[in-house]
Amino acid sequence: MQKIALFWFRRDLRLQDNAGLYHALKSGLPVLPLFIFDRNILDDLDDREDARVAFLHERVGHLKSALEEGYGSSMLVRYGYPEEVWKALLDEYEVGQVYTNRDYEPYAKKRDGSVAQLVEDAGAGFHHFKDHVIFEAEEVQKKAGGTYTVFTPYSRTWKSKLKERMSSFQTEDGDQEAVSYYLKPYPTLKYAKAFATAAPLPMPSLSDMGFAPSAIEIPSATVSRKLIKHYDQTRDIPSINGTSRLGIHFRFGTISIRQKAWRASKLNETFLNELIWRDFYAQILDENPHVANRSFREAYDHIEWRNDETEFKKWCEGKTGYPIVDAGMRELNQTGYMHNRVRMITASFLTKHLLIDWRWGEAYFAKKLLDYDLASNNGGWQWAAGSGTDAAPYFRVFNPTAQQQKFDKEYKYIKQWVPEFGTSRYPKPIVDHKIARERCLETYKAALG
Repeated sequence: MQKIALFWFRRDLRLQDNAGLYHALKSGLPVLPLFIFDRNILDDLDDREDARVAFLHERVGHLKSALEEGYGSSMLVRYGYPEEVWKALLDEYEVGQVYTNRDYEPYAKKRDGSVAQLVEDAGAGFHHFKDHVIFEAEEVQKKAGGTYTVFTPYSRTWKSKLKERMSSFQTEDGDQEAVSYYLKPYPTLKYAKAFATAAPLPMPSLSDMGFAPSAIEIPSATVSRKLIKHYDQTRDIPSINGTSRLGIHFRFGTISIRQKAWRASKLNETFLNELIWRDFYAQILDENPHVANRSFREAYDHIEWRNDETEFKKWCEGKTGYPIVDAGMRELNQTGYMHNRVRMITASFLTKHLLIDWRWGEAYFAKKLLDYDLASNNGGWQWAAGSGTDAAPYFRVFNPTAQQQKFDKEYKYIKQWVPEFGTSRYPKPIVDHKIARERCLETYKAALG
């Protein structure tokens, strides 16, 4: 039996500009792609019509079809626990090398370590590459050494690194040949021939995995040049189409972060900054895995949260009596999306007005957001709670009414999502802003000294 290379797709569901796939295709071994629907993740999902699972299934099916129709190959698609799947694959195939792209979440790092050991014990090589971010932690360092924990100096160094990379027109390993590959829409004919010849392989259906199609619409993977160009002027207005909504595509790698950063650097610095925040939070999680469960700033774990379950339920349902908060929560519940400005407002309201643990809110967003990404979601929630890196000071408490007057003055966004606003059916505020602010400051001060 001929040895093959397996390329393991995860958060990089595209053929073009895929670092690990490029190196697999250069390996000299026939490359057979693989995707695993991971039960360690799927078993924890409550919604059997989870739109993200349906999207993943559709995208994997699209890649599989592209490989079969365009390259005479196919894709192994398995459903199960990764270690068990890999044990079976290593028995079934003569695997010489395994290639994949790095993931920085604690679970993913543990999983990959276990799989790498299985692969190496079987006599094969396990190779992983940077693809999900522009720069990893060790690439953006302070002059004196060490990683940044404050965004502004991090972003300055990040931009200087990007400028160097663009001017040299090289990939991170200096491979000039890779440049042409990364910028092509699909693998060139030279590398396309490196895919293993295979008859179409079976793929589990959504129902086989206990899921069903979702009615939630997935945002487009394309965004107009005009929107990016004017992003700084439109991004804070929730009633208009002023943000890219590319989050789910960055999350699952259906578009290239490298190509978007390249274009954004020429069009709009504010949009580029959003991509830098993404890298920043990824390196914070990579270097400080404790933030997945605890505050970045340890002292903030001493806050005595009220954690009122009735108030939390009202927040989840968008029935707090604060229309900008309620509009955001209802948008999230119905579409799997919430406008970026409103995410800050709703998170601040939960943690500071209601004094409910940021982890409760983070977990709720994790269930609902199409673009859920542990690093960014965690970073945003800890920012709102004051416990994170570049956190809002604990004494900064967003006034939701003032935020509404500034960003939704004509109530367009609110009327779209809270049709009963202004009628007797709309609830009274569950807390007074002034009283909530004073309570918050007292509680935080008592915990932080």
